[in-house]
Amino acid sequence: MIRPLLLLAALALGWMGPAATQLRAEEPPNILFVFADDQSFSTIAALGNSEIETPNLDRLARRGTVFSHSFNMGSWSGAVCVASRTMLNSGRSVWRANEIYRAADRERAEGRWWSELMKQAGYRTYMTGKWHVPAKADLSFDVVADVRGGMPKQTEAGYGHPAEDPRERWSPSDPRYGGYWEGGTHWSEVVGNHATDFLADASKRDEPFFMYIAFNAPHDPRQSPQAYVDRYPAEKITVPASFQSLYPFKDAIGCGESLRDERLAPFPRTPHDVQIHRQEYYAIITHMDAQIGRILDALEDSGKADNTWIFFTADHGLACGEHGLMGKQNLYDHSVRVPFVVVGPGVPSGATIETPVYLQDVMPTTLELAGLDKPDHVEFHSLLPLLAGETHSLYPAIYGAYLDLQRSIRTERYKLIVYPKAERVRLYDLQDDPQELRDLAEQESSKPLIQTLYRQLKALQKELGDDLELDFVANTDAFGLPLND
Repeated sequence: MIRPLLLLAALALGWMGPAATQLRAEEPPNILFVFADDQSFSTIAALGNSEIETPNLDRLARRGTVFSHSFNMGSWSGAVCVASRTMLNSGRSVWRANEIYRAADRERAEGRWWSELMKQAGYRTYMTGKWHVPAKADLSFDVVADVRGGMPKQTEAGYGHPAEDPRERWSPSDPRYGGYWEGGTHWSEVVGNHATDFLADASKRDEPFFMYIAFNAPHDPRQSPQAYVDRYPAEKITVPASFQSLYPFKDAIGCGESLRDERLAPFPRTPHDVQIHRQEYYAIITHMDAQIGRILDALEDSGKADNTWIFFTADHGLACGEHGLMGKQNLYDHSVRVPFVVVGPGVPSGATIETPVYLQDVMPTTLELAGLDKPDHVEFHSLLPLLAGETHSLYPAIYGAYLDLQRSIRTERYKLIVYPKAERVRLYDLQDDPQELRDLAEQESSKPLIQTLYRQLKALQKELGDDLELDFVANTDAFGLPLND
């Protein structure tokens, strides 16, 4: 739902239709895109987490509009961030993004890349931080301050937490372990330094800017200064309600001991392991939040804030002890649902939009703000109609995929997860069970719903170019009925 104030603001800006074209006719807005890595939707204080401290993300949420149900579509790789970022910068859905993954530099050269499109609209484009797509960052943007790889290099001592007491071998605040400390300054602080430097320079220029600010945080190794770790005594951290010592289908869905992310904690999981990981997860998020605060302050100091749209989101979420999992290679909400906040001229303060969207919708949204028509190859949608008060869904359902091992479909109320190799389906009522604790798949009364969701999933597969065959005998004999009619 959208508050009436938002509709009035939209009308005042002339949004209902090719909205941003009229906005741009007066003065093209600046775009500040801030991107986290591995940050779940449930890790911001203002959005309901009473344990974490995120004063600057809270500040954004109070100033702007939150899309509370924003999702990543999935991945063809264990490196889910690669797929997410390729979708983001190409505008293509997951399997079509996979097709052009190795041709990313061609996409850039032919003007189809996000940053290239913004250049065409007259923007000075800037990037610093994590890139992790094959297109060359220094050619994709006008100004590149720093380009980081997929994650900080991990030493043997910092690679996960061994079965013995992890405190004896590993300290997230100790620079001796490298990782985020390589180079002498924490990587999140480097991003903050570079972004504030650019904003100081932008204050002297007239052309609009597009800033792509990409933190590696809170990706592991989850390191931050000791003062931040100390804010979260491990023994006081809440263990998630969905905690399991082992996920029952972990091997068949690609989340067993062979997956790097899952090896970060020993098998079977223990509550203590989860508390340690969540302590470090919260600490590095709070440290990143402090850098975001510096960037927001620099934007205010630049004199450009009144004509700047700010977007904050993450490339995907993360399991940090939920369901016995420690990575993002699964289709539960903690791993596919991300925070998404928009601040901009006319965007109401403290508003929430519950309509499901994909995080990659930020790309066509900025194109519309820049006065560009959406290119034919861009499959995601501008969020301006929703911000303007329209209430229709952009997507009939949310699709999820991981390799050839998992598929899901999420409607407003239900989620069906399909595990082809395990020959299992899982069904959750998200309205009554938002933490996905109770699998309803084997209940007799669930069979008609499973059939309906399965047919919808098959239709989405066809629409999105997903040719994975899902016709198998599952744990419910609802799959024994004619599902392809």
